[in-house]
Formats: sequence, structure tokens, C-alpha cells
Amino acid sequence: MGTRERVVLCTKLGRYGKDLFDFSASRVMASIDESLRRLRTDHVDMLIAHDIEYGDPEQVINETIPAMRKLQAGGKARFVGISGLPLKVLAEVAERAQVDFILSYCHYNLMIRDLDRLLIPVAAANHIGLVNASPLHMGMLTPTGPPSWHPAPQEIKEAAAKIVQLCASRGVDVTTLALRFCLDYPHVSSTLVGMSSPAEVEQNLKAFDFRVDPELLSDIEEILAPVKDRTWHSGMGLANAQG
Repeated sequence: MGTRERVVLCTKLGRYGKDLFDFSASRVMASIDESLRRLRTDHVDMLIAHDIEYGDPEQVINETIPAMRKLQAGGKARFVGISGLPLKVLAEVAERAQVDFILSYCHYNLMIRDLDRLLIPVAAANHIGLVNASPLHMGMLTPTGPPSWHPAPQEIKEAAAKIVQLCASRGVDVTTLALRFCLDYPHVSSTLVGMSSPAEVEQNLKAFDFRVDPELLSDIEEILAPVKDRTWHSGMGLANAQG
């Protein structure tokens, strides 16, 4: 007997490169079959329309998600959801299309907390599962800092660097603190963090035994005050820099 039922498989559709987006029903159908071939399985557990802020919301609501529902009815996906950066877009689409789950990234971690205000109420009212991704704020909350392509304004990057320095001065691993902070958040079904090596897996597991120091959190809040709940632009239309 294999291990397929012991793992949760997820795949995304809609974005196929840096600037290539296709949310059409025909591409939805083709995309899932491509993914299933690569994954060597007959179904995925979670199917995500990804970065929906780069598509037409009406197409996502009236074409993309209905096509995903057909795949769900046919047994190729267990749950259907959406992902993206701007919370206003996610909330609008989720309310109108009644998805099973939302994957939100960079909106609840040590750097930002506006998930509480802009998306949690929508998810709760519509019985939608919520996955909180990027607990390290896309690499900001690491000793090496964010990648060169990170889209955040410089002042946010500078605040993150100060948090990293503060943690180091207190003998605290910033990545462990950041992950534990998100794991303690009670309003989401799961926290998603990327791992690219066995060493990173071992490092992240340490978060389960870590306890957050309230005094350290208070000092972090002081650093964040000038950039509180600030994010960056992503997508089109309603996808603005304030959520």
C-alpha cells in the first residue's frame, strides 16, 4: 500500500510564469491534468486559483471557480480555493464564489496583522478554511534577509532588519520566533512555510518547543509602529497596496 492518503497534495493554476496568467475554464481543465501527470496521482487534495488579483474578478467568479467545481465533482480535487496578496480581492471573490478555503500570505506574522480585520470575519461568516502563508514575510524575518526581488518598500525591509538584529541581541533565532508566533494564531486551519532542505525542516520543528517572550514582542511592536500593517501593490483593480 502506498502513502498517498498520508499526505496533503496541493497544486495551483492561473499563474504560469512571471507575467503569464490564464484563468479560463479551458486552461483550468488542462492545468489539473498536467499536474496530476506530474504528481502521478488521480486527484489533489487542494486546488488553488493562484494570484487571482492578476485576473478579472468576474472571470474568476463566473468561469474559473465553476470549472474548478466541475473538477471537484469529478473527483480530481477534494477542496477548491483561491490565493493572492490583496485581502480585499480575496474577500470579495470568496464571498461571491463560496470557495472552500483561502490561502493568504504576508498578512499575519510578526510584521503585519491585518488578516484579523480584513479577512477573518469573511472566512468565519462563510465557513471558509484559511491557510496563513509566509510566516517569515517572504524571507524578511531571516538572518540573511529578503531576496533582491522582494517587492516591499524599503522602510518595511529596514524595520524587518531591525527585528532580526533585536532578536540576535537577545539570543533568539528570529525564524523560530516568527514561526512560533504564527503557529499560536488560533483563527487559521494551517500555517504554510517553505522548506528546501532537511536542515530547514529540523530548524522549523524547533518552533514547537519555543515559547514567545512577551517583552520581546513588545519591543518588536515599537519597531513596527511606523510601518504598521503596511504591505505592497500586487495585481490590478482593487488590488491596491492597502490590502
